[in-house]
Amino acid sequence: MSELALLGGKKAKNKTFPLWPHYDNQEVQALKEVLESRVWWRTPGTKTLEFEQAFAQFHGARHGIAVTNGTAALEVTMAALGVAAGDEVIVPNFTFVATASAVLFVNALPVLVDVDPETYCIDPDLAEAAITPRTKAMIAVHMGGHPANLDRLKKICTRHKIALIEDSSHAHASEWRGQRIGTFGTAGTFSFQSSKLITAGEGGMIISNSNKFEVHARSVHDCGRMPGKWFYSHFIYGSNYRLSEWQGAVLNVQLSRLDEQTKTRHQNARLLDRLLSEIPGITPQKLDERCTRNGQYAYIFHFNKKKFAGISTDRFIEAMNAEGIPNQASYPPLHALDMFRNGKYRKRLSGKQATGKHAFLKQKFPVTEKAAWETVWIPQPALLGDEEDMHEIAAAFRKIQRNAKELR
Repeated sequence: MSELALLGGKKAKNKTFPLWPHYDNQEVQALKEVLESRVWWRTPGTKTLEFEQAFAQFHGARHGIAVTNGTAALEVTMAALGVAAGDEVIVPNFTFVATASAVLFVNALPVLVDVDPETYCIDPDLAEAAITPRTKAMIAVHMGGHPANLDRLKKICTRHKIALIEDSSHAHASEWRGQRIGTFGTAGTFSFQSSKLITAGEGGMIISNSNKFEVHARSVHDCGRMPGKWFYSHFIYGSNYRLSEWQGAVLNVQLSRLDEQTKTRHQNARLLDRLLSEIPGITPQKLDERCTRNGQYAYIFHFNKKKFAGISTDRFIEAMNAEGIPNQASYPPLHALDMFRNGKYRKRLSGKQATGKHAFLKQKFPVTEKAAWETVWIPQPALLGDEEDMHEIAAAFRKIQRNAKELR
């Protein structure tokens, strides 16, 4: 009988990883308080307001605006910046579709650029080269929780007088030079979808230190209202992106655990860095020395099939799952999505942008292609385990490598 669990052998890991989402009686009590208060709506409520303030303060920001989800956070941010038809926004090609679709939402063009080969975050040189007179903003995605090169990106955006937005959906509590992310540019956006580092099933947040931006973003998220004005006054275009009191209550409790959970994830990921670097063919996502803490939405590593008897990434993942190690799907390249290949994205554009040539459709993105199809992601709940769990992950990978020929 084969040693591999996929082929009938015993699993390398039988001890279960921590369950996610994590909750206890604190969430139950918080929900009960909202229920019994009969104030379930955000506008007269206090729970979401308390969460906005606490989350912003945790990240060192002056303002926090809670919204319905992470995609909405990006959409509100684009609208609040005044990004509109004819404008361009620079976006990494390796990210979730929302980073680009939020730009299309305001009828602007997302300009896709390749990513850094070691961190998988936007490449600063390529980002700067993509700036044109039409560029209004740049969105930096903190991939897997690792911050993009904020030193370079901030300088570039300042020099070219464009807004820097941090898509921090993976990076709650991550730090760059000891400063929490989301505060280096005009705004930072977050997601509280079920897989994220704190969650209420759905939800999102925008943080900022700009008073001017905050007024516009809060108005956009609340039907165009302005603070202190009559309820039925609507001053600009806006929609209803308000987060409910239920979610605000749950997220406030979730936030109370974030700091300690982040320490655990970061420490376990550094142990995995050491253990997995010893296995030929596995290269962990680089930890830049300026990243003083990684929120670690996922543990990402590159898989070199040549060191595993030529098996595909998918076959490795199949074997890994059978051994008891979970995985999370990587993102496909944005430029390869049907929306861009079939031209449907152009329906959001107007004028010359709608009919003109867009370089990213024919451009090559070698790093993104490698990141999309040759990386493996271990989801963040596994990093809430203990040191034994990390050693068992490494042992499972060594087991797969020893027997990789059997998987061909």
